[in-house]
Amino acid sequence: MKITDYLNEPFTASLKERFISYAKIYTESNSEQADKGIQPSTPGQWDLAKLLNSQLKELGLENVQTTDFCYTYGFFKASAGQENNPPYCLLAHIDTVEEVTGKDVNPIVHENYDGKAITLPYGNVLDPAKDKALALAGEEKDTIISSTGHTLLGGDDKAGVAAIMTMLEYFVQHPEVKHGPIEVIFSPDEETGHGMDHVPVDLIKSKYAYTVDGGHLGELEKECFNAYKADVTFTGKSKHTGDARPDMVNAINIASAFVANLPRHQMPETTDGYQGFYCPMKIEGGIEEAEVSLILRDFTMEGMKERLANVELLANTQAQLFGGKAQVTSEQQYLNMKEGMDKAPQVVENLVKAYEQASVPVKFVPIRGGTDGSRLTEMGIPTPNIFTGGHSYHSRNEWVSLSQMAAATQVLIELGKINTTN
Repeated sequence: MKITDYLNEPFTASLKERFISYAKIYTESNSEQADKGIQPSTPGQWDLAKLLNSQLKELGLENVQTTDFCYTYGFFKASAGQENNPPYCLLAHIDTVEEVTGKDVNPIVHENYDGKAITLPYGNVLDPAKDKALALAGEEKDTIISSTGHTLLGGDDKAGVAAIMTMLEYFVQHPEVKHGPIEVIFSPDEETGHGMDHVPVDLIKSKYAYTVDGGHLGELEKECFNAYKADVTFTGKSKHTGDARPDMVNAINIASAFVANLPRHQMPETTDGYQGFYCPMKIEGGIEEAEVSLILRDFTMEGMKERLANVELLANTQAQLFGGKAQVTSEQQYLNMKEGMDKAPQVVENLVKAYEQASVPVKFVPIRGGTDGSRLTEMGIPTPNIFTGGHSYHSRNEWVSLSQMAAATQVLIELGKINTTN
């Protein structure tokens, strides 16, 4: 079958409306607040959490609750005769990234997309000449959804939320289709790296799980970056600028030199595949003190240790050159989940089978980032990641393929059917 055949599935209209309604809710998270231990980091996340709580109850899920930390949980009981099958958990996150505003999102539906460049109302252009996936969508006459261009869209991860909810609705409407027990969790603050800080593990009965937080059609992710955050504080010495020589040490200059000397060929914009990177996220301060916050990514721990050492060496070298001081503090954010996945091959095998039954070719790719599944795998619950049909995440040019989002929904349906006994 063609992927665009999924546009004709009975559940696709509901899927589209669910996604649009979720995308309009302002759930942008805040890293600074999350780093302080505040969860959810923004009040808007409660709005979507409460809506999902209500919708899960309407669908008849059991033990539905939203925790004090904004995790919405529900248990979808198995079909008659399937109650003794082991449950698994599905997860998606409700927050959107803070680098591009998620306020006043107004999704636009482009039906029968013809493959031409789309100029959005606020001037941004979706250009298939620069986006292979978009060009393919044009060839297939797909239906795509974008924002107006002054915000992101929120497909990361409201496409995943919509797919899970539509799958649940499908099983409710088709009681003749057997499925095993399924747990569902919608989490806050994934984009800040704190998505699993307060996950209600006491509620989770499942021994394995799946996040629905991927990208292009068919992608199946079972490995990701090792991720660390590093904060570098440079200390200078203030003096009147008219009489500064030779005593003044400008911490701004040290911080700027530090950033300028990070390896240019090892930045997010110059790497792909299995290449790691350094990425400055924020620089601020004054003459006496300036701070650089950066994230480090690598697929191996050996590589990560080298990156941490390089940051320490570069920071101290630049500080000494200017006559100042440097202090580096680092923090682990998440680890590569590959080792945990290798110990639980059946989890991935079941997912591959679900892709095949949904007529979706499997493409194993590494996550150049992380998911809540990375942290869950560390906790002993192996959790690979499923595609959602979203593209150009974290940008004003973000868009979602409706047919691919529907295909992801079908994968979830097939996954539920696999967890049954004949």
